[in-house]
Amino acid sequence: MNLAELEAGRAARVISLDNVPVVAKKKLMVMGVLPNTEVKIVRFAPMGDPIQLRVRGFDVAVRKSLATAIEVTTDA
Repeated sequence: MNLAELEAGRAARVISLDNVPVVAKKKLMVMGVLPNTEVKIVRFAPMGDPIQLRVRGFDVAVRKSLATAIEVTTDA
């Protein structure tokens, strides 16, 4: 499942950033979006883009196109 498929308020654990472009991948990693990190969808913008995430206690906005490249799991 990818990050853009989650509903608002749901949390998930990042599995992989392999499909993310290299430049964006580095920026995400600096912001704390790493494999095995929990992320939570805070809300979607009115038109669905961007998506507000909560990562390690900080809020980050990412484009929906980038969120579709982030692979996550909701399993414990």
